[in-house]
Amino acid sequence: MSYYTTVAPVTITCHKRIAPYLEQEVKDLGFIIEESFITGVRIKASINDCIKLNLNLRCASQVLYSLKKFEARNADDVYNHAIGFPWENVLTDDGYFSITSNVHNDTINNSMFANLRVKDGIIDRLRDIRGNRPSTGAELKGAVIHLFWKNEDAEIFIDTTGDSLARHGYRKIPGLAPMLESLAAATIYATRWDRKSPFVNPMCGSGTVAIEAAMIATNRRPGLFRTNYAFMHLQGYDETIYLQEDALLEEQIIDVPQLKIIATDYDNRAVENAKKNAIAAGVLNLIDFAVCDFAKTEVPENVSGIFYVNPEYGERLGDIKELEETYARIGDFMKQKCKGYFGYIFTGNMDLAKKIGLKANRRIEFYTSTIDCRLLEYELYSGSKTKTVEINS
Repeated sequence: MSYYTTVAPVTITCHKRIAPYLEQEVKDLGFIIEESFITGVRIKASINDCIKLNLNLRCASQVLYSLKKFEARNADDVYNHAIGFPWENVLTDDGYFSITSNVHNDTINNSMFANLRVKDGIIDRLRDIRGNRPSTGAELKGAVIHLFWKNEDAEIFIDTTGDSLARHGYRKIPGLAPMLESLAAATIYATRWDRKSPFVNPMCGSGTVAIEAAMIATNRRPGLFRTNYAFMHLQGYDETIYLQEDALLEEQIIDVPQLKIIATDYDNRAVENAKKNAIAAGVLNLIDFAVCDFAKTEVPENVSGIFYVNPEYGERLGDIKELEETYARIGDFMKQKCKGYFGYIFTGNMDLAKKIGLKANRRIEFYTSTIDCRLLEYELYSGSKTKTVEINS
């Protein structure tokens, strides 16, 4: 049996609160969602299908192909099920593999012990059959086996991804407190941007939001920047399938005439780093970078567009009093310079957000690291309808 062509349950994970945007991406690739949950979706797919998913998804973290479900009361049960599985049909003779896990079981106080029991079962099985001990380690450079174990329900997967898809691979210089690439993409999906009108991004930092906007508008996928996935290190891997999917990444890039993406920051070094990241992503020519205070940012007039800013919010960076003034200035700038636009502020501090002085149409929930965040949407009317009521906490 070839797992590359055999359809089985596949779990695609993501960071908290971006599952709705992952779900839409998966649907757009032609897959049927069987279940959605707070950190991912489930579908039916082969590992060849997982190749397409890995190369194309912006919001995902891991693509997990199910091998076996079982009941496990303790780590010995996990070992017994692991040693009984035909790993000789999954792992290559001279391959390297790693174990990852997500464990919530009362008998386990260290998930590394659960990892060890899975590894022991695989090694003992392959040593008995092949006569040699396979190479293993923590670095996700080869095949990856994932254990999910909650209470007495356990499931073993092939992690077809390896290193997380949430990092898109182009950002060589992250800067201070950078937004995760998958989160940036999800927040852009959450806006009303038509991917043709102006996208204005002051306080751009390392450029992640502007770069993701350029990539989304022109249909550039994260697979363009990565050459190693865990699916490449399994028994029966056919490189031609990967090469076909990889070639499609270039073919599906589109040109968007007159696309206007503007990214500014007052820090010259940040802008230089953002330009380097844009070069790595292949979108430098699509973004107009400038060094200036956000209030000096060019906003194209007499058109509708998107104004998107991710200011500091006091949890990790910035002084609160200064930030109160900054948020008030952002509100003034949107009222005065962004008429006809939709304005978006990504923040983890709703008290600071009150200083904007505008009523948010929507407050879209997101999560970054350990911080509960919102993407606040403001409709900035071009006439007299601009609202200046403070948002409620």
